[in-house]
Order: sequence, then C-alpha cells, then structure tokens
Amino acid sequence: MMNIRRTPVAAYLPRTLEAFITQASRQFPIIMLSGPRQVGKTTLLKALGEREDATAPRRYVTLDNPLLLSLAREEPALFLQRYPPPLLIDEIQYAPVLFPLLKEAVDAHGGKGLYWLTGSQPFHLMQNVTESLAGRVAVLHMQGLSMSETLGKGAEVVPFLPGNAPRSAAIPSDHTPALPWLYERIWRGAFPALYAAGETRADRDLFYSSYLQTYLQRDVRDLGQVGDLMAFTRFLRSAAARTAQLLNLADMARDVGVAPNTAKHWLSILAASGIIWLLEPYHTNLSKRLVKTPKLYFLDTGLAAYLTAWSSPATLEAGAMSGAIFETWVVAELAKSYWHNGKQAPFYYYRDKDQKEIDVLVVRDGAVYPIEIKKTAQPGRDAVRHFSVLKNLGLKVGHGAVICLTGEALPVNPAVDAVPAGQIA
Repeated sequence: MMNIRRTPVAAYLPRTLEAFITQASRQFPIIMLSGPRQVGKTTLLKALGEREDATAPRRYVTLDNPLLLSLAREEPALFLQRYPPPLLIDEIQYAPVLFPLLKEAVDAHGGKGLYWLTGSQPFHLMQNVTESLAGRVAVLHMQGLSMSETLGKGAEVVPFLPGNAPRSAAIPSDHTPALPWLYERIWRGAFPALYAAGETRADRDLFYSSYLQTYLQRDVRDLGQVGDLMAFTRFLRSAAARTAQLLNLADMARDVGVAPNTAKHWLSILAASGIIWLLEPYHTNLSKRLVKTPKLYFLDTGLAAYLTAWSSPATLEAGAMSGAIFETWVVAELAKSYWHNGKQAPFYYYRDKDQKEIDVLVVRDGAVYPIEIKKTAQPGRDAVRHFSVLKNLGLKVGHGAVICLTGEALPVNPAVDAVPAGQIA
C-alpha cells in the first residue's frame, strides 16, 4: 500500500484553501477538490495529509497509473478494500464507477474526512458526484496561485469587497517600478511549477507547450470528445485573443471555420475545465435595456499570453492586449479571493444599450459594490462616471473601487476608492 506520511512535499507554497479544507474535512466524509491540471491540487492535499494527527497515515493513489486505473474500473470493490481510508484518490474522474461504492463505504464507516478526491475534469465528474454522494461530499474549486500565494502570504487572503479596510500590498516594496514586476507575473501566469525554487522551476514556454499537449490529448480528446484537435487549438487561441471581451460565438466559429453548435460545445469544455470563466451580466426583470451577453475571461493570464504569442512581459505590457490582460488578471485574482476561501464568487458586470458599463459588480447582502479596472496610476472621477446608473435601477449601492496601478489607496470621491492592484489578493 502507498501512503504519503513520509513523502516530502517539495517547494510547497501555502494555499489559502488550506484552512477551509481542514474545516470541511471535519464536517464531511468526502472532500472533492476540482480544478484545472497542474494548479497544485494534489500537492495541497499531500501537504495537509502530512500534518494530519491520525492513527493511520493517509494513503495516496493516482488513477493516472494504468494498473491502478484498471483495478479501479474493473474491480472497484477490490480497489477500495485494498486501499482503505483515510485515502487520497487523484484524478477520480477516470473511474466514476467508484462513486456508488464510496457512498456505501462512508455510510458503513460513519467517520469524517475519510476520502479526499481530486479531479481535473468537473464537466465529466460533477453529475456523478451529485447523484451518488449528495450530502456526503464538500466540493471545492481551486485555481492557480494568487499573487499573495506566490509570495508566501496565502493565509492572509480574504474575499475582496470594496470599502473594507485596505490590506498591505502584495507587491514587495523592493520591487520598483511596480509595472514591469506586475506584468512579468501576468505574463508568467499562476501555475505553481513556474514559481518553484531554483532548478526545479519550469521553463515558461516549455511548460505551456507541454501543458497544452496534455490538456488537448488527455482531457479534450478523451473526455471532451473532440475529434479535430487542430481546429480546437485555433478556437483556444481565438478565445485567448478575446479575453475581457463580450462573448461572440458566431465570430469565433467563423474565425476557426466550425459550426456555431461546435463552437458552443467547445466553449463549454473550456469553461467546465477551468480554462475560461464566463462573467454573467447583471440584469433584473425591471429593465430590458441591459445587455445579456456574458464576458469571456481566461483564468490564467500566462496561458492567454502564450496562446496569443507575446514573447516577453515588456511586449505584452506595451501591446494591444495590455489593458485587456490587466483586466483579466484582476478579475481572476478577485475570483480566487472567493474560491480559495471556499466561497462562490458573487460577480457580475453591468452594460446597457447606451454603452454604459461597469467592469464588476459584487452582489452581497442585498447590495451591489461597483468595481472599475483601469491600467492607470491616477484614476480621475471620469473613471467612475457610470456608477451612478445603478441608482436608477433601484439598487442599494455599496462602496465602490477603481482597481488600478496607484501606489496607495486613495479616495476618488466619498463613495469610491482607488485601490492598488497589489492589495486585492
């Protein structure tokens, strides 16, 4: 039997989700941690397993191993007998036949924190979890490293809300000027392998090239049932070029040369596998003048920059995608501040037929908190001129924020603050 008790966790960066996973494991018999490949799901759970105060060590098995996968699929009962809890099963989506037997096992055992599961393909997985393990599993979502996590400050991250007391800047004070430092992070992306120490740090271009091959071959072809990988790759590049824009599937389908229904299916694969996020518009039944098309965001700016062939942080910062990639990074950081605390991200955007737009609305406790994202160090009152439209909708409007490149938090007006990008997560 394999276990992880004495297996060292190399180059581990503490994650914000640690505390929530520990809490959830005391409440539920099963923890399901989903997210894209290579974001550190297994490393996180192994690190937590090292710290467990348990009479028996938590064993680790991965269904990437062909022999273990064959056993799990063909003899699932024998598999669970051979590997009793506490157990960490990696890439559970390859053996959904295990789910009903996991239900029986936890019902018979009656304990908490018995099984920790990881899966990189929730679009293939969640239906089985919902049907088989309802009430027995805590489902958590994980993305790549937040900026604070890359700096070893993961425990300090709390869900961002405009008007809360400002946090200390994540960007170290000795990294000046901040703009090149920030765009180097945006260009590099958020995968943990790109932040490992010394010789273990992956080469950025080689990492993304290999990542795409793995994603396309193992996830898209096998689980997404995509036949034309070259066309899908073009679709992926088309989506990366449109990050932070309103979704236009017809244009994307036309650019790639596929049918609209195919483009819709492929988009659902990107969203469900955690590559992109569709930010929905805020609308009410009271107004028919609001745009109802979602905005598309890549959840890893490094992958987006690689797909759109920006060769360096400097060319990215000076190029045509500079503002869009900054907005994309901010939205991803905001979302991680919620997801990595075990919460849903209550985000929308606002846009009406008069082209009045607000980048992000945080909807919380019956109020909306408007956020504008600007690649500027000195946002003026003009940056928040559209915030006033929210009052016309009869909404309770909370404090607002302009997330930008200012060096310190300053008021734009009595109801809105300019917030440094380094303070959001």
